[in-house]
Amino acid sequence: MNSGRGMNQNIKQRRHEKIIELIGQYEIETQEELADRLCESGFQVTQATVSRDIRELKLSKISVGKGRQKYVAFTQDETHLADKYVRVLKEGYVSMALAQNLLVMKTVSGMAMAVAAAVDALKIEEIVGCIAGDNTIMMAMRSEETAAAVMDKISRMIEH
Repeated sequence: MNSGRGMNQNIKQRRHEKIIELIGQYEIETQEELADRLCESGFQVTQATVSRDIRELKLSKISVGKGRQKYVAFTQDETHLADKYVRVLKEGYVSMALAQNLLVMKTVSGMAMAVAAAVDALKIEEIVGCIAGDNTIMMAMRSEETAAAVMDKISRMIEH
């Protein structure tokens, strides 16, 4: 009989639905916090189960500012698009420099608009606005610290 297996599948599906609901409702930073929220919601879970659920749901962490992150769920399309945007960023990128709360990015000639559109589409929260010319992009942040953090974040995207 497979009734036990079907029952487990149903519990797993309900747990996955609850995880999506919880990460939409709260800024959940860690697996432990997610496990605690699930327990509060009536799901008895282990760290290993939560870790496996995060992998299966393809959850990602995004920055919410001030050094904090939270889990989010991207659809397959959004993940695919994010990869495309990073590819455009990598292909057009030449260099970056900080100027107080501004980040100035040099691109391959004629690619600044495409790279700026890709940066905007990546929804990097700390960026207040982006202006592009032919081979230069100016990105404004609220502070020098956030500008430096965005520079780090973009550098990591380009390196991978």
